[in-house]
Amino acid sequence: MASMELYRRSTLGTCLEATLDELVNQAAMTPLLAVKTLMHFDKAFEDALRDRVTTKATIKGHLHTYRYCDQVWTFVVENAVVKTDNQEEHVDKLKIVAIDAKFGQLASR
Repeated sequence: MASMELYRRSTLGTCLEATLDELVNQAAMTPLLAVKTLMHFDKAFEDALRDRVTTKATIKGHLHTYRYCDQVWTFVVENAVVKTDNQEEHVDKLKIVAIDAKFGQLASR
């Protein structure tokens, strides 16, 4: 899995995939165009996160599990408190998926 394909698991990504599947099934779009659209989504998501998101978050909680596989870290934090500049959220379970930015650049070439 290319690193940018992780963004497809977001709500926005899954909705886009469902819509593209429907358009392909209705013959309103070719499968090739749907794949190109997903690739453009991956790149646009990465660019937006890199260039537009400036807020930093602090996360505290109980680290339930963690794993590292294929240069991807996955953390599951229970009873987490997520603090940003002006907001604080409490969540029962938080899953964090992180990939090395250098690996992401290599995978996208």
